Amino acid sequence: MKTIRAAVIGVGYLGQFHAEKYRQIPEVELVAIVDTDQPRCMEQAEKLKTLAVFDYREILDQVDAVSIAVPTFLHYKIAKDFLEHGVHVLLEKPITTTIEEADDLIRIAAEKKVILQVGHLERFNPAVIAAENILNNPRFVESTRIAPFKPRGTDVNIILDLMIHDIDLILAFVGSPIREIRAVGAPVLTDKEDIANARIEFENGCVANITASRISLKSERKMRIFQSDAYISIDFQNRKLLVARKENIAPSGPTISVDDKTLDAGDAILAEIQSFLYSVASGAPPKVTGEDGRKALELAIMITNHLNKASL
Repeated sequence: MKTIRAAVIGVGYLGQFHAEKYRQIPEVELVAIVDTDQPRCMEQAEKLKTLAVFDYREILDQVDAVSIAVPTFLHYKIAKDFLEHGVHVLLEKPITTTIEEADDLIRIAAEKKVILQVGHLERFNPAVIAAENILNNPRFVESTRIAPFKPRGTDVNIILDLMIHDIDLILAFVGSPIREIRAVGAPVLTDKEDIANARIEFENGCVANITASRISLKSERKMRIFQSDAYISIDFQNRKLLVARKENIAPSGPTISVDDKTLDAGDAILAEIQSFLYSVASGAPPKVTGEDGRKALELAIMITNHLNKASL
């Protein structure tokens, strides 16, 4: 694989990890990191032995691929500029703030024949990867994603901040159009919803119950999936996967086999970036496409709209 010239746009909490991973990959030249916070950018650049840039437009013609980890309202403008210059883009979730913006980025990526991957990181969680071959027509899904309050991410509501992780996974797992949405939520510490619950009914009969909060006293990220042949429990935070299956049916009732395991820690961000770089080098579709990001955004907006209606 020829050397890929890469840069990271936005080196806050998440962007700094992206920059560190690129720096570790032999086939990548980390050309620059970009941030408008000049002292932070220079500090990170010195640590990573790369160039500090304060305006991303200076490197539009100097890179092959970028990770974009800036506030959501900046996603569209920055991603559009790079895509139009033929640069492959790994764009943090949510893809954009509107469906129209997402459609435009998807269109430009197709026209320019470049990769647009969306950063739904849980797709690369070892427990999710281990569960993929077990999932078979889920009938009921229950997910809980709660965390203590942090100012980071509060530029959007809880649906776009945290719930969208589970929205993306459930859409990928169920693979059916949506029939009905019900949602409740409330702002508590910010002027946007900080806690919410959504009940999604799909046309194939599956029901998903999704809860997310950023005002909890503990962190928990779990999903339970019920299907005709198995019960699957995924603990994203601790990388645990439990699968219970119905075995031979005896006169006294069915026996249940349980496979409960903890997966190796792995490195989800590194796996995400390596998957992105593979798509860049090979032209293969990314694991999380622009269309996937759009679908997750669309459902997140639909849930938000139901919350707004409920509050009237």
